[in-house]
Amino acid sequence: MKRRHIAADPLAEARRLEEERQERERQEMIMAQNDISVVSLDNNIENSYIGQKLGEPEPEILYTKEAKKVGRMLNHLETRRVMLVNTVVGTGSVGRLVEGLYNTLTANGYECMVAYGRDTHPEGMNAYRIGQDIDVYIHGGLSRLTDRHGFYSKSATVQFINVIEEFAPDIIHLHNVHGYYLNIRVLFEYLKKTDIRVIWTLHDCWTFTGHCSHFEYIGCTKWINGCYSCEQLAEYPKSIGKDNSQRNYADKKELFTGFENMTLVTPSAWLKSRVEQSFMGEYHTVVVPTGIDLSVFHPVDEERRDDNLVFRLRNSLNLRNKNVLLGVANPWRTRKGLQQFVNLSKLINERCVIVLVGLDDEQLSSLPDSIIGIGHTDSVEQLAALYSMADIYVNLTLEDTFPTTNIEAIACGTPVITYRSGGSAETIDDTCGIAVERNSVQGVVAAIDTILSQKGIAYTSADCVKHARLYDREVRFEEYIREVYEGM
Repeated sequence: MKRRHIAADPLAEARRLEEERQERERQEMIMAQNDISVVSLDNNIENSYIGQKLGEPEPEILYTKEAKKVGRMLNHLETRRVMLVNTVVGTGSVGRLVEGLYNTLTANGYECMVAYGRDTHPEGMNAYRIGQDIDVYIHGGLSRLTDRHGFYSKSATVQFINVIEEFAPDIIHLHNVHGYYLNIRVLFEYLKKTDIRVIWTLHDCWTFTGHCSHFEYIGCTKWINGCYSCEQLAEYPKSIGKDNSQRNYADKKELFTGFENMTLVTPSAWLKSRVEQSFMGEYHTVVVPTGIDLSVFHPVDEERRDDNLVFRLRNSLNLRNKNVLLGVANPWRTRKGLQQFVNLSKLINERCVIVLVGLDDEQLSSLPDSIIGIGHTDSVEQLAALYSMADIYVNLTLEDTFPTTNIEAIACGTPVITYRSGGSAETIDDTCGIAVERNSVQGVVAAIDTILSQKGIAYTSADCVKHARLYDREVRFEEYIREVYEGM
């Protein structure tokens, strides 16, 4: 087979080809020089050899330093199109992450669209909702009966693929594909047939298990070699019918593996290590911790004014002359540490008081008198005031990927005590908190005594805020672009 040759200056040729690509409205380009066989605009070689005769083998692809350099040049010359996919956008920790990525990518010259499955989207965003409420209800109902979460919503997913075709993204950035809104077979079989680059940020473990989204609480290791006889059918995504964990595991393994151009992202080293043990271990995985909005989460000083939230909270909750131990979750469950706090309340001295935020009505009515309960709040301002009011933020979760509440607390100047579960301990260092072994309530008591005894000397507000700057969401969004979008 004859090779095609380009001019001696790869950069000049790249610019010329880029101009031609724009005129031909995003047609494929092929470049070859010496030992550079093929370089495509998105670093994906699938279906990139034009003019190949039927039945003729594809030429050998040789990746040299020069080829990669030219590819990177081309990547920066073109306007990239990115489609972000998640259950929600603009709400919840992952939804806010997706919204922030959309805004940062757009500001950096990318053309973006967000596809989501539930609720609505922020005003002014280029967005598409996959399916409707009725699709979510049907998918959720059938999943409960059959334990086949992710294998319904076929019609909604087919319509979504039409939107993908029309938008023609260079990159599809997946986040949570679970949540009763997508058919993973339809979507992933389609993605394997295209040359679209896939970035997939995993926020939990659902991708590589046969049922559950977390398994640390029960210490399950079946997911490593193959799920069966699931012990967590009552957990999200709940099933009251059959156990299809073995079948789900096999189907996910078939659908999620074998991509030529997929990059995985995890918010914690803990989750990355689990991914590498799973059938997803074939992919390159990058750790990019979740960022938060430091313009919202920052220390709120108490001032003796009725419009000061910290002042009002301390008065309304009768917290004067008390050391406040704060816990936040939504929703609260045993594996989020609710019973751990009940046990802790029996061991702390009378100068300390526990305040838990995010409880439902039933939980509020059953709390012991030693714990102050507050319902769910959608106000980030109130949440920042609660963090600022607390002397210590205590996170007794027994399984978690990378809890942003820890970061929000230290950003408000409050040190953190957390169990060494999941990626929770990765959010702090020894300047702003203490990590304790799981289930060691006595260890938590000792950590509380340590922090309170060094008040004003160590674990200071300044120490906490300094560490929180590492998680400025703008810094993390730029890291996404640098390390994931343009660094691969």
